[in-house]
Amino acid sequence: MSMETPLHRVQGLGPAHAGVKHFWRERVTAAALVPLSIWFAWAVLGLVGANEPQVLTFLARSSFGVPLNAILLGAFIVIMVYHMALGLQVVIEDYVHGEGAKIFLLLATRAFGVAIVAVCVYALLSIARAV
Repeated sequence: MSMETPLHRVQGLGPAHAGVKHFWRERVTAAALVPLSIWFAWAVLGLVGANEPQVLTFLARSSFGVPLNAILLGAFIVIMVYHMALGLQVVIEDYVHGEGAKIFLLLATRAFGVAIVAVCVYALLSIARAV
């Protein structure tokens, strides 16, 4: 016998009351990664054999006064890392059974994601300003 109300069961909310929100965040980030991944593959294939100044020029290239390629790469990195963190959260919550280990891994995953995004965005801003 469940202690949940019928409305609660129908809404699909799990114990953290965020099951549907997490599901949709995963789907929206996956959908956003489709065009960004196509752009990233196109950019990387276009830069095969390029030297460092050509790559830096590509990232700093301005369209309408903004470095569009650097912005797209930044969006790709931020959304990809967020999508990764969402997926790892599900894996950790499903397969790690010790509460202490679960909390540690969730915090470590979040810290790793924030560190990766911070370093990448700093590097992109440095490149975009330097060229």
